[in-house]
Amino acid sequence: MASSLRTAMPRTTLRNLTRHLPYTQSIRQQRRWATNLQAPDSADPKLRQIDVGALEIQKTTTPKPIVPHDQLVFGRTFTDHMMSLEWTAGEGWLPPRITPYQNLSLDPATCVLHYAFEAFEGMKAYKDKDNNVRLFRPDMNMKRMNKSAARIALPTFEGDKFIELLKEFCRMEERFIPSTKGYSLYIRPNIIGTQRTLGVGPPGSALLYTIASPVGPYYPTGFKAISLEATTYAVRAWPGGVGASKLGANYAPCIVPQMQAAGRGFHQNLWLFEDIDPETGKQEDFVTEVGTMNLFACLVGRDGVKELVTAPLDGTILEGVVRDSILGLAKERLVPEGWKVSERRFHMRELAEAASEGRLLEVFGSGTAAVVSPVRSIGYQGNLIGCGLPDGVEVGEITKRMKDWIEGIQYGEEEHPWSVKV
Repeated sequence: MASSLRTAMPRTTLRNLTRHLPYTQSIRQQRRWATNLQAPDSADPKLRQIDVGALEIQKTTTPKPIVPHDQLVFGRTFTDHMMSLEWTAGEGWLPPRITPYQNLSLDPATCVLHYAFEAFEGMKAYKDKDNNVRLFRPDMNMKRMNKSAARIALPTFEGDKFIELLKEFCRMEERFIPSTKGYSLYIRPNIIGTQRTLGVGPPGSALLYTIASPVGPYYPTGFKAISLEATTYAVRAWPGGVGASKLGANYAPCIVPQMQAAGRGFHQNLWLFEDIDPETGKQEDFVTEVGTMNLFACLVGRDGVKELVTAPLDGTILEGVVRDSILGLAKERLVPEGWKVSERRFHMRELAEAASEGRLLEVFGSGTAAVVSPVRSIGYQGNLIGCGLPDGVEVGEITKRMKDWIEGIQYGEEEHPWSVKV
């Protein structure tokens, strides 16, 4: 396996280029790379305004049957309705509409089809034990979607007003929200540029629409720890790019590396970024994300202090809602137990050394779909690095506690400001 992995993972051209940079120049680059391009909102505040009171509702005359819970496949079943808002550069956001779920009609020259003017969000609605419908931190999704849209010259909008529309949409689709814990209604807001043009420039029109899909638990039969291939032959994001934005254009290029990793027996990619470690001056493979999720590691420092660590938001890391929630809960509940919680750069050599010395306790991904996803091992440079899970154990203590804490809030078992009743 070692030789095949080495053959499949040629070192990137970037390594050859940066190896010859003077050390001080590389550090200056590193500081520059740590900045994130901040795109402005729509110049005219009026172009961001949404008139919730103007909502038009057209109910379906052909309601869909409810799919049994055990037959739900992620993203394959959709509710009766969709919500949409059109925008033009001259008028701003037009009256919102909830209509029966239907196809979109786009001109072949529509700019999204040619230049990828598209951003989206992923969020969920849950039912608590009293059948109240709840959203989890929707303000975070709105903030991120506006940042993503602005980054590619799409219009921004009033997040609080859009949340009010989402609540109405959820009330209409309530019968599709399963009442069993572990099940939820996945909500997908999506914004696209709709101007009919082959010219490259800011779209003069856009469509913000939302669809929803009932979904089951990510691990229906319990946790299953996954194996990762530390990917050095492809890069998910780079300094000055759009890795921090939730754009469809960030996802499609990752599919081929995922297929290649699967062909070598791994479940997902661990995305790395090669750079110089300012503390040692050595070239290192820094950990960024796993698949489409943020990544956390639990390790014990050589000083004996336990640390929960994840990569910092340097412009290459997606600002995950669950990521932020884990950090907040960890600072509130793990720090009093003696843990250190860090957002810092860390590399594969650090993880490998911690694993070989028995100091790597757990590794897990985080995201909306699964909440957390435990990692058993990482393939790196021909070696398989164990991530702290004993044989027969599928999830570590901290991973499990985080899942329980977050789901407790999502399903209303713990009253918390993050849980918003519809």
